[in-house]
Amino acid sequence: MEQFGKVRIKLAQLIKDAGISKNMLSHKAEMQRTQINNYCNNTITRLDIDVLARLCTVLNCEIGDLLEFIPPNKD
Repeated sequence: MEQFGKVRIKLAQLIKDAGISKNMLSHKAEMQRTQINNYCNNTITRLDIDVLARLCTVLNCEIGDLLEFIPPNKD
């Protein structure tokens, strides 16, 4: 794990819990499906606050529901 921890994006779980398809989320949030897949797979390296706001609005959630900080392993 990284020296300073990492941030995990919980979009895949939020989509499942909301019962919405990625295609519908893509349409409502005005995002490309590939971008949503990258967020779901945690393969993005820089968070876009506009994208986060869109996702929170469409999924009716708070930023803390979408992002999780995982502290570094202190062995």
